[in-house]
Amino acid sequence: MGLRENAAAAAGRALTAEEHDRPNEELPPGEDFTPAPDPMADYEPGDDEPEMVPVHLAWLRVRREIRAIAKNAEYNERGTRYNYRAADTVVQCFGPVTLKHGVNVLSHRVETVYGSKQTKSGSTMRECSVTVTYHITGPKGDVLVVQSAGEALDTSDKSTTKAQTVALRNLLLNNGLIPTNDRDPDADRIERGIEAPARTPESYRDEILDKKTSPGRLQQISYELGSLRMLGRKVQNETGEWETLDDLGRRIYGERTGGGA
Repeated sequence: MGLRENAAAAAGRALTAEEHDRPNEELPPGEDFTPAPDPMADYEPGDDEPEMVPVHLAWLRVRREIRAIAKNAEYNERGTRYNYRAADTVVQCFGPVTLKHGVNVLSHRVETVYGSKQTKSGSTMRECSVTVTYHITGPKGDVLVVQSAGEALDTSDKSTTKAQTVALRNLLLNNGLIPTNDRDPDADRIERGIEAPARTPESYRDEILDKKTSPGRLQQISYELGSLRMLGRKVQNETGEWETLDDLGRRIYGERTGGGA
Protein backbone atom coordinates (compact mmCIF):
# COMPACT_ATOMS: atom_id res chain seq x y z
CA MET A 1 0.00 0.00 0.00
CA GLY A 2 1.43 3.40 -1.01
CA LEU A 3 1.31 6.85 0.54
CA ARG A 4 -2.03 7.78 -1.03
CA GLU A 5 -3.61 4.50 -0.03
CA ASN A 6 -2.43 4.97 3.56
CA ALA A 7 -3.83 8.50 3.71
CA ALA A 8 -7.17 7.43 2.20
CA ALA A 9 -7.47 4.46 4.54
CA ALA A 10 -6.77 6.70 7.54
CA ALA A 11 -9.61 8.96 6.34
CA GLY A 12 -11.96 5.99 5.98
CA ARG A 13 -12.37 6.06 2.21
CA ALA A 14 -10.98 4.51 -0.98
CA LEU A 15 -8.90 6.24 -3.64
CA THR A 16 -10.72 7.65 -6.69
CA ALA A 17 -9.67 6.71 -10.21
CA GLU A 18 -8.16 10.17 -10.69
CA GLU A 19 -6.07 9.78 -7.54
CA HIS A 20 -4.88 6.38 -8.72
CA ASP A 21 -3.67 7.87 -12.03
CA ARG A 22 -1.99 10.94 -10.51
CA PRO A 23 1.84 10.55 -10.47
CA ASN A 24 3.57 10.43 -7.12
CA GLU A 25 6.10 13.28 -7.10
CA GLU A 26 6.89 13.18 -3.40
CA LEU A 27 8.55 9.75 -3.23
CA PRO A 28 10.96 8.01 -5.60
CA PRO A 29 9.30 5.35 -7.80
CA GLY A 30 8.72 2.07 -6.03
CA GLU A 31 9.08 3.44 -2.48
CA ASP A 32 6.16 3.40 -0.07
CA PHE A 33 5.79 5.60 3.02
CA THR A 34 5.92 3.72 6.32
CA PRO A 35 5.37 5.72 9.51
CA ALA A 36 8.14 5.37 12.10
CA PRO A 37 7.06 3.19 15.02
CA ASP A 38 6.51 4.86 18.38
CA PRO A 39 9.37 3.61 20.61
CA MET A 40 7.22 4.06 23.72
CA ALA A 41 4.08 2.44 22.33
CA ASP A 42 4.56 -0.95 24.00
CA TYR A 43 6.68 0.24 26.93
CA GLU A 44 5.76 -1.01 30.37
CA PRO A 45 7.90 0.06 33.33
CA GLY A 46 9.58 -2.70 35.29
CA ASP A 47 10.13 -2.93 39.00
CA ASP A 48 13.07 -0.53 38.93
CA GLU A 49 11.66 1.82 36.30
CA PRO A 50 9.85 5.09 37.12
CA GLU A 51 6.10 5.26 36.83
CA MET A 52 5.01 6.88 33.57
CA VAL A 53 3.40 10.03 34.95
CA PRO A 54 3.41 13.63 33.63
CA VAL A 55 6.44 15.73 34.49
CA HIS A 56 4.61 18.03 36.90
CA LEU A 57 3.55 14.99 38.97
CA ALA A 58 7.03 13.43 38.82
CA TRP A 59 8.56 16.72 40.02
CA LEU A 60 6.03 16.87 42.85
CA ARG A 61 7.13 13.40 43.95
CA VAL A 62 10.75 14.57 43.96
CA ARG A 63 9.81 17.49 46.20
CA ARG A 64 7.95 15.20 48.58
CA GLU A 65 11.04 13.09 49.17
CA ILE A 66 13.45 16.00 49.64
CA ARG A 67 11.90 17.55 52.71
CA ALA A 68 14.73 19.90 53.67
CA ILE A 69 18.43 20.66 53.06
CA ALA A 70 20.27 22.29 55.95
CA LYS A 71 22.96 24.97 55.74
CA ASN A 72 25.83 22.69 56.71
CA ALA A 73 28.61 24.33 54.67
CA GLU A 74 30.54 27.24 56.17
CA TYR A 75 32.22 30.20 54.47
CA ASN A 76 34.94 31.82 56.56
CA GLU A 77 37.27 34.02 54.58
CA ARG A 78 38.49 37.62 54.71
CA GLY A 79 36.60 38.34 57.90
CA THR A 80 33.25 37.12 56.57
CA ARG A 81 31.60 34.05 58.05
CA TYR A 82 28.25 32.44 57.27
CA ASN A 83 26.61 29.06 56.65
CA TYR A 84 25.11 28.05 53.34
CA ARG A 85 23.87 25.08 51.31
CA ALA A 86 26.69 23.90 49.06
CA ALA A 87 25.95 23.04 45.43
CA ASP A 88 27.44 19.54 45.81
CA THR A 89 25.15 18.84 48.76
CA VAL A 90 22.08 19.97 46.83
CA VAL A 91 22.98 17.84 43.79
CA GLN A 92 23.68 14.81 46.00
CA CYS A 93 20.21 15.18 47.52
CA PHE A 94 18.40 15.64 44.21
CA GLY A 95 20.39 13.19 42.05
CA PRO A 96 19.14 9.82 43.38
CA VAL A 97 15.56 11.07 43.80
CA THR A 98 15.30 12.43 40.26
CA LEU A 99 16.64 9.11 38.94
CA LYS A 100 14.04 7.25 40.96
CA HIS A 101 11.18 9.26 39.46
CA GLY A 102 12.56 9.48 35.91
CA VAL A 103 13.24 13.22 35.98
CA ASN A 104 16.06 14.80 33.97
CA VAL A 105 17.31 18.36 34.58
CA LEU A 106 19.10 19.53 31.43
CA SER A 107 20.53 22.95 30.58
CA HIS A 108 19.05 24.04 27.26
CA ARG A 109 20.49 27.51 26.76
CA VAL A 110 23.16 29.51 28.62
CA GLU A 111 23.42 33.30 28.34
CA THR A 112 26.57 34.84 29.83
CA VAL A 113 27.78 38.33 30.73
CA TYR A 114 31.43 38.90 31.67
CA GLY A 115 33.27 41.60 33.57
CA SER A 116 36.33 42.08 35.75
CA LYS A 117 37.02 43.28 39.28
CA GLN A 118 40.18 44.27 41.10
CA THR A 119 40.98 42.67 44.44
CA LYS A 120 42.62 44.51 47.34
CA SER A 121 45.88 42.78 46.47
CA GLY A 122 45.74 44.18 42.95
CA SER A 123 44.94 40.98 41.07
CA THR A 124 42.15 40.88 38.50
CA MET A 125 39.20 38.55 38.94
CA ARG A 126 36.95 37.51 36.07
CA GLU A 127 33.27 37.92 36.83
CA CYS A 128 30.58 35.87 35.10
CA SER A 129 26.80 36.21 35.34
CA VAL A 130 24.67 33.55 33.67
CA THR A 131 21.02 33.04 32.90
CA VAL A 132 20.37 29.37 32.18
CA THR A 133 17.23 27.95 30.60
CA TYR A 134 16.60 24.42 31.85
CA HIS A 135 14.38 21.61 30.62
CA ILE A 136 12.98 19.50 33.43
CA THR A 137 11.92 16.37 31.56
CA GLY A 138 9.57 13.76 33.01
CA PRO A 139 9.47 10.00 32.41
CA LYS A 140 6.97 10.42 29.57
CA GLY A 141 9.17 12.94 27.77
CA ASP A 142 7.10 16.06 28.53
CA VAL A 143 9.01 19.14 29.59
CA LEU A 144 8.89 21.99 32.10
CA VAL A 145 10.88 25.02 30.89
CA VAL A 146 12.41 27.07 33.72
CA GLN A 147 15.16 29.64 34.12
CA SER A 148 17.74 30.30 36.82
CA ALA A 149 20.55 32.80 37.31
CA GLY A 150 23.97 32.62 38.92
CA GLU A 151 27.14 34.64 39.22
CA ALA A 152 30.72 33.96 40.29
CA LEU A 153 34.22 35.39 40.46
CA ASP A 154 37.44 33.55 39.70
CA THR A 155 41.06 34.47 39.11
CA SER A 156 41.48 31.92 36.31
CA ASP A 157 39.07 30.35 33.83
CA LYS A 158 36.47 28.84 36.16
CA SER A 159 34.02 31.73 36.63
CA THR A 160 31.62 30.38 33.97
CA THR A 161 31.56 26.91 35.50
CA LYS A 162 31.08 28.31 38.99
CA ALA A 163 28.27 30.61 37.84
CA GLN A 164 26.44 27.72 36.17
CA THR A 165 26.88 25.63 39.32
CA VAL A 166 25.27 28.42 41.36
CA ALA A 167 22.43 28.65 38.82
CA LEU A 168 21.78 24.90 39.10
CA ARG A 169 21.75 25.07 42.89
CA ASN A 170 19.31 28.00 42.77
CA LEU A 171 17.12 26.13 40.28
CA LEU A 172 16.82 23.03 42.44
CA LEU A 173 16.27 24.89 45.70
CA ASN A 174 13.90 27.57 44.39
CA ASN A 175 11.81 25.40 42.08
CA GLY A 176 11.82 22.62 44.64
CA LEU A 177 10.79 25.04 47.43
CA ILE A 178 13.27 23.25 49.68
CA PRO A 179 13.45 24.73 53.21
CA THR A 180 16.46 24.66 55.52
CA ASN A 181 14.44 23.66 58.61
CA ASP A 182 16.51 26.24 60.47
CA ARG A 183 14.92 28.08 63.34
CA ASP A 184 13.30 31.34 62.29
CA PRO A 185 15.72 34.08 63.43
CA ASP A 186 12.76 36.26 64.36
CA ALA A 187 11.44 33.55 66.69
CA ASP A 188 14.09 34.34 69.30
CA ARG A 189 13.19 38.01 69.25
CA ILE A 190 9.52 37.17 69.67
CA GLU A 191 10.20 34.82 72.57
CA ARG A 192 12.42 37.34 74.33
CA GLY A 193 9.73 39.96 73.87
CA ILE A 194 7.15 37.68 75.47
CA GLU A 195 9.41 36.67 78.34
CA ALA A 196 10.59 40.20 79.14
CA PRO A 197 8.28 42.07 81.54
CA ALA A 198 6.25 44.83 79.93
CA ARG A 199 7.42 48.31 80.80
CA THR A 200 5.11 50.47 82.83
CA PRO A 201 4.34 54.16 82.17
CA GLU A 202 6.13 54.95 85.43
CA SER A 203 9.33 53.23 84.26
CA TYR A 204 9.34 55.38 81.13
CA ARG A 205 8.68 58.49 83.28
CA ASP A 206 11.66 57.69 85.46
CA GLU A 207 13.92 57.18 82.44
CA ILE A 208 12.75 60.45 80.87
CA LEU A 209 13.43 62.39 84.08
CA ASP A 210 16.81 60.73 84.63
CA LYS A 211 19.47 63.38 83.89
CA LYS A 212 21.70 60.70 82.32
CA THR A 213 19.14 60.04 79.57
CA SER A 214 20.45 61.65 76.37
CA PRO A 215 18.31 63.61 73.90
CA GLY A 216 18.81 60.80 71.40
CA ARG A 217 17.43 58.27 73.85
CA LEU A 218 14.50 60.59 74.54
CA GLN A 219 13.63 60.47 70.85
CA GLN A 220 13.84 56.66 70.90
CA ILE A 221 11.54 56.58 73.92
CA SER A 222 9.02 58.66 71.98
CA TYR A 223 9.07 56.11 69.12
CA GLU A 224 8.68 53.23 71.59
CA LEU A 225 5.76 54.90 73.34
CA GLY A 226 4.11 55.55 69.99
CA SER A 227 4.39 51.90 68.95
CA LEU A 228 3.01 50.84 72.34
CA ARG A 229 0.23 53.45 72.16
CA MET A 230 1.33 54.90 75.47
CA LEU A 231 2.01 58.51 74.48
CA GLY A 232 -1.30 59.60 75.98
CA ARG A 233 -0.79 57.81 79.31
CA LYS A 234 -0.66 60.22 82.23
CA VAL A 235 1.95 60.01 84.97
CA GLN A 236 2.96 62.24 87.86
CA ASN A 237 5.90 64.40 86.83
CA GLU A 238 8.76 65.73 88.95
CA THR A 239 6.48 68.29 90.60
CA GLY A 240 3.72 65.80 91.34
CA GLU A 241 1.43 67.08 88.59
CA TRP A 242 -0.24 64.75 86.09
CA GLU A 243 1.22 64.95 82.58
CA THR A 244 1.10 62.74 79.53
CA LEU A 245 4.27 60.86 78.65
CA ASP A 246 4.26 62.62 75.28
CA ASP A 247 4.15 66.11 76.84
CA LEU A 248 6.69 65.13 79.49
CA GLY A 249 9.12 63.77 76.92
CA ARG A 250 8.80 66.81 74.65
CA ARG A 251 9.33 69.20 77.57
CA ILE A 252 12.40 67.42 78.91
CA TYR A 253 13.82 67.08 75.41
CA GLY A 254 13.44 70.84 74.87
CA GLU A 255 15.10 71.62 78.17
CA ARG A 256 18.10 69.43 77.45
CA THR A 257 18.61 70.62 73.89
CA GLY A 258 18.02 74.27 74.69
CA GLY A 259 15.16 74.56 72.21
CA GLY A 260 11.65 73.48 71.49
CA ALA A 261 10.41 69.90 71.42
